[in-house]
Amino acid sequence: MAEFKYEITKELGVIGESGSYSIELNMVSWNDRPPKYDIRSWSPDHSRMGKGISLTEEEMQRLVELFNARDEEDEFDV
Repeated sequence: MAEFKYEITKELGVIGESGSYSIELNMVSWNDRPPKYDIRSWSPDHSRMGKGISLTEEEMQRLVELFNARDEEDEFDV
């Protein structure tokens, strides 16, 4: 398996908890590339991670637009 590098450049917040892992929104640089918005589960010390998704600035803006444009009747209770 090829090695990869990552660096959490900015911790933006915890979205939720899943067992001992927390689901977080961070800015992460993968393999020395520019940081992207990253949503995934992390161990408490950030040494292990689960599957996730990384988004560019434009993709994150579109995600926020889609979320904000949802119909009131389609909202879910949190």
